[in-house]
Amino acid sequence: MSDFSFDRLRRYPDVEADNLFAVDASDRLILDQAADALGPAEAGEVVVLEDKYGALTLGAAALAAARDIRVHQDALSGELALARNAAEAGLSDRYRSLELGEDLLVNARVVLMQLPRSLAALDELAAAIARFAAPDVVVIAGGRIKHMTTAMNEVLSRHFGSVSVSPARQKSRVLTASVPLLAATDGAVWPQFVVHADLGLTVSAHGAAFAGTTIDIGTRYLLEFLDRMKPDAQAAIDLGCGTGVIAAALARRRPRLCVIATDQSAAAVASARATMAANELLDQVTVVRDDALSSQPDASAELIVLNPPFHIGSSVHAGIALKLFDDAGRVLRPDGELWTVWNTHLGYRPALTRLVGTTHQVGRNSKFTVTVSTRR
Repeated sequence: MSDFSFDRLRRYPDVEADNLFAVDASDRLILDQAADALGPAEAGEVVVLEDKYGALTLGAAALAAARDIRVHQDALSGELALARNAAEAGLSDRYRSLELGEDLLVNARVVLMQLPRSLAALDELAAAIARFAAPDVVVIAGGRIKHMTTAMNEVLSRHFGSVSVSPARQKSRVLTASVPLLAATDGAVWPQFVVHADLGLTVSAHGAAFAGTTIDIGTRYLLEFLDRMKPDAQAAIDLGCGTGVIAAALARRRPRLCVIATDQSAAAVASARATMAANELLDQVTVVRDDALSSQPDASAELIVLNPPFHIGSSVHAGIALKLFDDAGRVLRPDGELWTVWNTHLGYRPALTRLVGTTHQVGRNSKFTVTVSTRR
């Protein structure tokens, strides 16, 4: 017998705080709207996408007796949280995590999804469902109204012949899509590629990768300091690598430097690998999916480069940056350097000094500050 309660779900190892929650009203609404579809579903016919911390997967398993649920979560922290919550509820044998692709979606008849905020991410997910799922698949996708737009309906309508909108409940809403349009998937090619001639790099991106094939202005500013970043380093880490721009630029500038590019996002990791392949850097750059730097040993890195996020999901919160700073401090060798770019108003310098070591400002423009922190 499962011991399941929404109230017992945790976000760990993601950041936990009084104003951050592992389940919300949209999870409950999705499950309620999906009840009729889940009832007759056979083992292996239910797929869950972008489950935050396990509410959809474990709710379907415990409340609707769904079995062999296939799950894909972009964030590794969400994947790890689901595993912990499933073990706590005695439901670990009811699901399996898979990469986005045919194995995840083949013959799926019910898809539960937390809507991603990125329209490109939604487009890639919707195209994959339409391509691989059963012809009678029903997609029940929900979110908080404040993060939903009518453009999401338009994206789903490109891939499905029927899209309907539920009434609002507790500031949440559900979109239900069915009748996949297979012809629409022909033009949905992921990852995408763009050549940035000014940097001599080709950037690749899947839909959920931050900034897509563009290069955000914080990263561009940090790139101006590449030659000053611990010139004698033999190995470097691009922490929170996104599409791999910094790692690729470092490797291109320093052909003898070994680089690890790491991110917790499955889309970012796939994008970074494609970026390295496009720039013929696969022999020099190793791309790893990791929760911060949990797979890296203490005092093992000479140089870490970081453009930290300041959002946790849809919430502006410093917790994720502080977690990355703390792990960077653990992994850096004595006298190792952490180079960080951040929005000046965030005032990260005291935290960097506390968690890493002596921190100096090396650059500042109208929006961003670049600092170097030297490990004690």
